[in-house]
Amino acid sequence: MAIYSYFILGRNIYKMKAQHNITEFSIRGLSDIQELHFPIFVTILFLYILIILGNLTIIVVIWGSAHLHSPMYILLLNLSFLDIAYTSNILPNLLFILLTDQKMISFLACMVQLYFFIALASTEVVLLAAMAYDRYVAICQPLHYASLMSLRHCTGLATSAWIVGLLDPAGHISLVSKLSFCASRHIEHFFCDLSPLLKISCSDTSYVEIMNYIVGSLLTLSTFLLTLISYIFIIITILKIKSTEGRYKAFSTCSSHLTCISIFYGTIICLYMRPASSYYPEQDKFFALLYIVLVPLLNPIIYSLKNHDFKDGVKKMIQKLIL
Repeated sequence: MAIYSYFILGRNIYKMKAQHNITEFSIRGLSDIQELHFPIFVTILFLYILIILGNLTIIVVIWGSAHLHSPMYILLLNLSFLDIAYTSNILPNLLFILLTDQKMISFLACMVQLYFFIALASTEVVLLAAMAYDRYVAICQPLHYASLMSLRHCTGLATSAWIVGLLDPAGHISLVSKLSFCASRHIEHFFCDLSPLLKISCSDTSYVEIMNYIVGSLLTLSTFLLTLISYIFIIITILKIKSTEGRYKAFSTCSSHLTCISIFYGTIICLYMRPASSYYPEQDKFFALLYIVLVPLLNPIIYSLKNHDFKDGVKKMIQKLIL
């Protein structure tokens, strides 16, 4: 199915170039002030390195620690891999623009970047919902956890998330690639996102917006509702625990995930749950930067800071390296 999506993407890009002779776009970047480019470059590069190192550490520790081969950590491993791929789809090109001031991007590269941006974001919403379900089963159905969240079921959830993510952008790319961009080729953003592309098209974009709302609502709202319902049951179950220590221990197992989904859905709603006519470049660039940099940066910190099992895994890995 993923191969078919790539085929559709390539075919529509070819048709678009043949019909409208669009070969490249110009990306504005984060700032027009030349003196700020190098300081911004250094900052973004530093944050990108932290994102890679933080998420890579989680992957290595979970992969190399037998006691962490449980559903919760397998889902976290997938999330860390996704965060690396997500930022690597956008930040290297942004760093190149900041360093060289070469703002041109080919039509093909723009469509590929848009495809993976939507695909990885879609994968993340499904993964976060799967992680919420995992916490629901662990807290509300602890006696059935081994059967409901076996490694087989966990692998199936993770695989489904990636399949849904890779298939989701096919319709968007198919429609966007048929648009005419004769009005302008200047993208008021620091990467190829849907809203700024629709903004510079001289075609009727209403059907693209309608599809974006339909697909986005079906996927985002359904996973959000699943996450919300899971946490409603989790909170009810925690409140029934008599001891304060027991309530704290139960809540601590899901507090990290709750923090991450709050940041994730807060930024994504501000960015995409509104019509393209309300697109404001500077505001959207700020929220997009939070979404692309802050969430992947905080995920390793939040998930590992209060996690004793993960800390034990890190200590064992360090001991192995020393010995």
